[in-house]
Amino acid sequence: MNSIREYIIFIFELIFNFYEMIGDYVYTYFTDYSRIMLDYMHNIFDLTFYILFYFTIFITFSYVVIGIYLIFKKNKYREKPVKNKDLPQVTIQIPTYNELAALNCAKRCLNFDYPKDKYEIIIGDDSSDKKISQKIDAFADKHELVKVTRRGTNKGFKPGNLIHMLKYTKGDYIVIFDSDFLPGKDFLRRIIAPFVHDKKVSAVQARWKTKNFSKNLSSVIGGTIPIFTHYLGLPFLNRINSNKFIAGSAEAIKKKDLIKLGGWRSGALTEDIEYSLKLTLAGKKIIYLEDLYCECEAPFTVRDLSKQQMRWAYGVITALKIYFKKIIFSRKLVFKDKINTFLLLSGYIITLLFFMLSVTGFLSIITHRPEVVNWGKFISQTTLNILLTSGFLLTCSITFFLAKKVKDIPKMLFASFSVGLVVIFVVTYGILKAVFGREMTWFMLKKQGNFSGDV
Repeated sequence: MNSIREYIIFIFELIFNFYEMIGDYVYTYFTDYSRIMLDYMHNIFDLTFYILFYFTIFITFSYVVIGIYLIFKKNKYREKPVKNKDLPQVTIQIPTYNELAALNCAKRCLNFDYPKDKYEIIIGDDSSDKKISQKIDAFADKHELVKVTRRGTNKGFKPGNLIHMLKYTKGDYIVIFDSDFLPGKDFLRRIIAPFVHDKKVSAVQARWKTKNFSKNLSSVIGGTIPIFTHYLGLPFLNRINSNKFIAGSAEAIKKKDLIKLGGWRSGALTEDIEYSLKLTLAGKKIIYLEDLYCECEAPFTVRDLSKQQMRWAYGVITALKIYFKKIIFSRKLVFKDKINTFLLLSGYIITLLFFMLSVTGFLSIITHRPEVVNWGKFISQTTLNILLTSGFLLTCSITFFLAKKVKDIPKMLFASFSVGLVVIFVVTYGILKAVFGREMTWFMLKKQGNFSGDV
């Protein structure tokens, strides 16, 4: 027994001495070389930061150039009226899920100055709340133009609903509204007119106008993003005569082309972008009407804003994963017809760059050699970096000028450095989930129109 005990003690001593030796070696190595390793890591992080930094400057100031160009280059497209006898059959689709706001939208659609025998309204009700469905049914019973379709599920989200509504669609053209959109009396006649005058047109998009923009900081950011799209991206594509893209609501599409190109993809989180890229790849024409407005809501809570932007980021990147390579290497498309793809991608590259700049900048600071902080230099350098990468905010200010909302620029700037910072992180999360093919679910957002009359 003593020999066994001594043997066990001997083994433990060997193990202890071995780990002690390894520990001494690691400690000595770390003491001798840790600063060298940290210096090496600092150089990598610092170099990466400045590469991203200058790339960000290039992209953001490209936006500034586009914004200045739009100030001086006016829209030449002129809408043409259409006689009643030439107006085609249209189906208005309002997909909804537990949203009474859809009834506000439907009421507006009933007042269109469009021949009543030439359009119908379908409310695609995916609601799980029976009380809401009952109110939708009661509304439809009062109006002959309105009918309701149901699937009994929300599978496939909005595009799943659109696919189901297509089965009951009689019109040659489809006009789609999200439930919070409030079109004007002449909206339908004007958005259908381009199809009548140009048979090559496959889709038409109207300009969004955020009605609750000034409600709070979340709605300011939520309203700034559509302003950027509808006063910079889409108008720029108009000026250079490149193909545009539809935005998911206040849009019209040719039913024949939709069916021919395979329809909507069930479960897509940005079915509008996917279909736009599909139209671009097929060489189809998309029109953007800068003078036709449709009022809508922006998210007014940080949570809803984050969910919306994360979903949009995920959806756009997923769409680009499917179609980017096909469009870029297509021999049928000239370069100007591919620009909408680059423009879509650049918006999310900017967000990702801002996130990566914050990460690499932080890592560069904590791996720097210890020294007394020169606060004057630190503050001046940080301020300079912010100014040099502020092209995006400057561009947003230009778009506010174009949108005649100059008085709201201070709100936008303040919101950008508060709520906007949160949005950068959640958008980055959405981008990374899309890049790595992780699943993302659809989120229902709060809408003022669900709790009252018109917003």
